[in-house]
Amino acid sequence: MLQLLWRERRISRAEIARRNDLSRSTVSEVAQALLDQRLVREVGTGESSGGRRPIVLEFRDDACFILGIDLGATHVSVALTDLRCRVLAWASEAHPVRTDPHGTRALLVALVDRVLGEVKEAERRLVGVGVAVPSPVDPRRPDHLSEIVLPAWHGRGVVGVLESRLGVPVLVDNDANVGALAESWWGAAQGVEDSAWVKLGTGVGSGHIIRGEIYRGATGVAGEIGHVAIDPQGPPCVCGLRGCLATFVGSDAVVDRVGALRAAFPGSKLAAREALSLQVIEDDALQGDPLALHVIGEVAEHLGTALAGAINLLNPAVVSVGGSLARVGAPLFGPLRDKVRARTLVTSASAAEIVPSALGDRGIAVGAATLVLQQALQRPQAFLSVGARRA
Repeated sequence: MLQLLWRERRISRAEIARRNDLSRSTVSEVAQALLDQRLVREVGTGESSGGRRPIVLEFRDDACFILGIDLGATHVSVALTDLRCRVLAWASEAHPVRTDPHGTRALLVALVDRVLGEVKEAERRLVGVGVAVPSPVDPRRPDHLSEIVLPAWHGRGVVGVLESRLGVPVLVDNDANVGALAESWWGAAQGVEDSAWVKLGTGVGSGHIIRGEIYRGATGVAGEIGHVAIDPQGPPCVCGLRGCLATFVGSDAVVDRVGALRAAFPGSKLAAREALSLQVIEDDALQGDPLALHVIGEVAEHLGTALAGAINLLNPAVVSVGGSLARVGAPLFGPLRDKVRARTLVTSASAAEIVPSALGDRGIAVGAATLVLQQALQRPQAFLSVGARRA
């Protein structure tokens, strides 16, 4: 009943009874519980086809708040959202997350305090916290981080510090998984049951939605497209393998590749720059710089090789691509689509629409908040502690 109210936003008690095959007395009892928790409100009466006019209930998006946290490899971002995952307050700072767990935890608490302080009663009405991490997450041990990917963290995450500070449930998942969830609920794959999301950043990862749910695999490592070997003789990867996709399209690899090709492109502005960064390369690609465009084309070729395999295997209807490189647009997506088309079954390629992410740099934090919203709507008792805290 709560999920129906959330989905429809406004609906009469009579219509709820009809759709769920419930008695009016049962609907009234549940509705009163939701009214007591302030999750819904009565907003007058609807049209009648005879007899008493039905009472209309409205879901209150502002009844509670959610924190969505994006722990990237090089940044910490915190979003405070309502129950429609609209961002009400936002804070983000660059930080060497991979190598500084102590500083990351301190910064995280500071940013959480900052966004909670921007919205009245946010902490008292907080229903939960979602955290996206740049590491595989085993559902059986959600606060254990990969010691291969994040060795400085020694396997320990951030659940403890958040639970002790906030006293609410904390859910953790891989950043690409929650990015895929966000696109499925709010972005380019909205309404699509089978989709994928690829993140291009310091590394590269993918999340997969199958029949509307995140597919995590047996131990939470599904979607690690960055560690698909596209060249077994290629450069060594942090995971211990060689020639992984991440060693060709991760941000450091892209910057190194531009540096290695400077002499071959003497007319490029990049050839004369003292300091290179991924953002500079993206900016110059948008200005038509030949070296930048050449390297972006190589990224598309490498990514297309790996992505074609995923499309053949899982047959998604939509593949959205996020991360800063996606803002380059056609120079990335044109050759990427061509490469995928050339390496996939005709039926798989025709079904997979490859598009830029619709949610920008806040998508992962919003996806982390969506993780909490999804669970809360499935288990309404999550809202009970909020009501007790507010009373």
